[in-house]
Amino acid sequence: MNYQINYDEKMKNKIELLAPGGDIDSIKAAIIAGADAIYCGLDKFNARSRAVNINFDELNRIITLAHKNNCKIFLTINIIILENEINSLIKLLNKLVNTAIDAIIVQDLGLFYILSQYFKTMEVHASTQTTTHNEGQIKFFHKLAVNRVNLSRELNIDEITNLTSISHKNDISTEVFVHGSYCISFSGICYMSSVKTGKSGNRGRCSQPCRDRYLTTPAAKNYPLNLKDNSAYFDLKELADAKVDSLKIEGRIKKYDFVYTVVNCWKKQIQSFYDKHELNNDNSDLYKVFNRDFSNCFLKGDINKNAFIDNPRDYSIKRLSVHNNLSAANKITEKQKNLYEEKENIKAIVKNKIEQLSIAKVPLKISVSGKNGTPLKVEINTPETSFTVYSAINLVEITTNSSDFTTKSNLSKDKKNTARELNSKVLLTRLKALNNEEHYIEHLELAELQHNLFIPFGELTSIKKRILSTLNNFRKTIAPITVPFLKKDNLKITNPALSILINSQDDLSLYHKTTANIYFQLPNCFEGRYNKLLNLFLDNNKLIPWFPAISIGTDYTAAVKFLKESKVKLIVTNNTGIAYEAYKLGISWIAGPYLNIVNSYSLLNLKENFNCYGAFISNEINKKQIQNIVRPRNFKLHYSLYHPIVLMTSRQCFFHQTSGCKKERIDKNCLPDCCKTTTITSLDNTTFFIEKSKGNYNRIYNNRNFLNTEIVSDLPNLFTDFFIDLRDVETETRIKTDKLSIIKLFERLLSGDTNSIQDIKQQIQNSTNTQYLKGI
Repeated sequence: MNYQINYDEKMKNKIELLAPGGDIDSIKAAIIAGADAIYCGLDKFNARSRAVNINFDELNRIITLAHKNNCKIFLTINIIILENEINSLIKLLNKLVNTAIDAIIVQDLGLFYILSQYFKTMEVHASTQTTTHNEGQIKFFHKLAVNRVNLSRELNIDEITNLTSISHKNDISTEVFVHGSYCISFSGICYMSSVKTGKSGNRGRCSQPCRDRYLTTPAAKNYPLNLKDNSAYFDLKELADAKVDSLKIEGRIKKYDFVYTVVNCWKKQIQSFYDKHELNNDNSDLYKVFNRDFSNCFLKGDINKNAFIDNPRDYSIKRLSVHNNLSAANKITEKQKNLYEEKENIKAIVKNKIEQLSIAKVPLKISVSGKNGTPLKVEINTPETSFTVYSAINLVEITTNSSDFTTKSNLSKDKKNTARELNSKVLLTRLKALNNEEHYIEHLELAELQHNLFIPFGELTSIKKRILSTLNNFRKTIAPITVPFLKKDNLKITNPALSILINSQDDLSLYHKTTANIYFQLPNCFEGRYNKLLNLFLDNNKLIPWFPAISIGTDYTAAVKFLKESKVKLIVTNNTGIAYEAYKLGISWIAGPYLNIVNSYSLLNLKENFNCYGAFISNEINKKQIQNIVRPRNFKLHYSLYHPIVLMTSRQCFFHQTSGCKKERIDKNCLPDCCKTTTITSLDNTTFFIEKSKGNYNRIYNNRNFLNTEIVSDLPNLFTDFFIDLRDVETETRIKTDKLSIIKLFERLLSGDTNSIQDIKQQIQNSTNTQYLKGI
């Protein structure tokens, strides 16, 4: 039975259905199922390196196939780009700009800069990895000429509605994730895989430690970080009312049968909504392909313990017994057998359909004709079209007297106009560019071409270009774009500065005992602590606020108000929305380490477009990956020498599945008031520390803090500022002295005292610098 909805007649444009395409078969499956757009990646520079992906030779043919079926293709270049990859990236962009690709999906701040400055014809979408969740971020991306933002997956429908309205006012469309695997961490700031294995989620290599089995927790869970899959299948009306532009299905690692089934279900739901003004309430087909059961808790704003599932594997078989209340073994076995057979039948049906779609190169049959004194006629035939191109000058018959030939043809004697008879060899040589990624010359017919005819090679080149233009739908070819190479200034840094992060007012005494800059961490939950925090900074006017990576809704609004009223002259922010507001208010700002900066163009972007004062280089990368980064002139470059390692930050509650929590769901008091800690232990006996402090989201920390004293001498004259994090965060790292003594030790290190290294390691025990050694 379907249920009726009140359809808004003002909704004129259907929501786009955006499908995953991890390989060619999945792309074809999405097209057959009715996707309006498909996102896919090449074999490098994309955030799903475990997917099969496609190569560049296949890309143009995929675009052609998709466009014939009224489907767009978005290419994912949604990873952070290392300095030594910039040249390869620009070469790729120079190829992509001459394709019919519909958009590029981007995470890296340097790539946003390069696209907005040099490749302005390309449509740009901000990736999920940019964690877009507040108004300032929308405005930040608008300044970078972004056409679409993929909103954070943790947002509820009211937050989505508000941000979509703001986006549309800034000529930006919005995309919302509606089906597939949830990450438990906010995207872009999950470092668990990176720290554990060197496989960074920001490089598309996530090893999914959140799906791993851990030692059984006190709450009797073995997979305490494993969320059910997202499905907003029954929430289409709310998303349409929010005026969302695109609905994204996750699954570039999934196979073609998954893609077809899910896209087909969603396409039918969308058609029912627009054509019949009703929704289908049967989602059983979604359970027939891989799933971990479904939840829409984030979208509904009901973040609860039922969003977890204590098994990361396919739920479709287990659901049979749960859904049908089966208990008898023979009944369960029979149902399982039927489902397996149905799954195989789905695969066979879809496989048969996708085999009927081809991305093979298009054969060209070329017929060349003409006689003396007439234009050269070139007819092009493909399986779907035909057209004719004529030369701009007439053919000339070649005579034995070269001087007579030159007089008759009125041509100068140069190599381009050498008198050579037009024959198959000459024509195939001059038209060889037609043998490319999309086409090949299958047959060349010269029966109607008179012998002993000449036309300048330059004219043949012109004919070739016109043929290519027609085959490419008259798309203008863009000449290779040169992006200026950034050069180091080699200025010597004699006295790098030290900065310190604290999170307790008990540590304000350090403010008067050191010349180091003191940063004070602000909470995610800003609104309820506003007056207290405002007074703290008004009373301590040299204290520098440190803004977190996540700032949503009224907490973001309060943070902006704080910027205006606190009279601070410098901030550190890990959120691009706060960065944008600081820029507009004329406040100097430093880009924090969770903005994932790993290349020079990111720094240039922030300085030129947002008047950024300085930036942290990401701690994910190693010496080799750091060493060629160019610091802009009059710009501060920061690096964290010591800090507890945040592995992930979540809007979910980590305590439901670990130590247990009496509440079934997160309520309005959890974020501002909850204060708990616990641990989980992996099967290799590595302990991870879970912390929920007042005013902050749930976080997981690595068992050992990061400590890297080597970089000071490894890379002299690169960093103007070094940083140590002295917040009170419980891990296995032990500090054997007081905080002021630790500060003095690092001051000795920066002054060139090499003996301080051993002293630091004696006082800070059980630390790690694996990230600096491994990189990403």
